[in-house]
Amino acid sequence: MNWESASHFWAMGGYGFFVWTSYGVTAAVIAFELIALSRRMKRARAQVKRDVALDRIESEKRGRA
Repeated sequence: MNWESASHFWAMGGYGFFVWTSYGVTAAVIAFELIALSRRMKRARAQVKRDVALDRIESEKRGRA
């Protein structure tokens, strides 16, 4: 497609608002997913560290008993 100017490109033949809003919403959802995934990964890693530490403590107690 050829546009006469940059403003025609952004207007997208009158549908620019809908087109650019859909791109914005999609970008926001992807950003939210990436942030949520990062937080879940941090929590999972912390939980694994706690579990490993607890297992280590329990095995030391069993070794002494």
